[in-house]
Amino acid sequence: MIKHIVFFKFLDHAEGADKAANLAKAKQLLDACVDLVPGMTLMETALAQPGFDCTYDLVVNSAFENAAALDAYQNHPVHVAAKQFLGKVKQERQCMDYAA
Repeated sequence: MIKHIVFFKFLDHAEGADKAANLAKAKQLLDACVDLVPGMTLMETALAQPGFDCTYDLVVNSAFENAAALDAYQNHPVHVAAKQFLGKVKQERQCMDYAA
């Protein structure tokens, strides 16, 4: 199994919208990636919540049976569209892939 975890900090304003609107759109785009490819075993997104000590605005936690499934996800048009939007509204991105 391969775990794929990504953390994002968002810009305060980008693409004509504020951070809250862009976070909502990003979550919607990423939630559309659930069960996108065979071999995806987990896909969840979460937004930072008031009252918790958070250093990032959004996290993606996903798991894949193997590297081929992760590659298929990375290149799927629905995920590519999400990545294109995220590239325009993010301030910072941190990612970790590891075998579990």
